[in-house]
Amino acid sequence: MGAVAVNSAEFESEVLQADTLVMVDFWAPWCGPCKMIAPTVEALAEEYAGRCKVVKVNTDENQDVATRYQVMGIPTLLFIKGGQPVDKVVGAASSQQLKDKIEAHL
Repeated sequence: MGAVAVNSAEFESEVLQADTLVMVDFWAPWCGPCKMIAPTVEALAEEYAGRCKVVKVNTDENQDVATRYQVMGIPTLLFIKGGQPVDKVVGAASSQQLKDKIEAHL
């Protein structure tokens, strides 16, 4: 299935009301490190399909969501469970670092 692009209007239903763990990738098209981790984010979306939902939020187009979650730098990967943030990684993290975060909250 892969990562799903989500905008401000969809955030509530797609992320906050999800019945699984959600990894939210806050990114922007001009962000080099965001492009570096994009394949990792996609691979994790495939690997954890059905257990962890993976969504991408373009911070340029959805600044209100980024502001609400105090995203100061990108990429920021926010882990949300039951509508609440449970963990966060700022910067380009390795696949293993992200897997560890996902596993810890499944």
